[in-house]
Amino acid sequence: MTPQQVAELIRTGLAGSRATVVSDDNVHFEAIVVTDAFAGKRPLQRHQMVYATLGAAMGNEIHALALQAYTSTEYEARGPR
Repeated sequence: MTPQQVAELIRTGLAGSRATVVSDDNVHFEAIVVTDAFAGKRPLQRHQMVYATLGAAMGNEIHALALQAYTSTEYEARGPR
């Protein structure tokens, strides 16, 4: 599975979200997901929301996912990186 495919699954599952995904080997991924659907959610709940968009791919095509999950306000507050 490619980073683009993972990002598309996330964007489809979390309407209106922005997802940036990278991988060196197409089984270990790093993702930044930004959506206001995360407002009021704890980090674990946010991760569960993202994992739900990936379904059976988690643990199969996706061996590992390092995830950063932000609301729009939180992401903008981080400043330039």
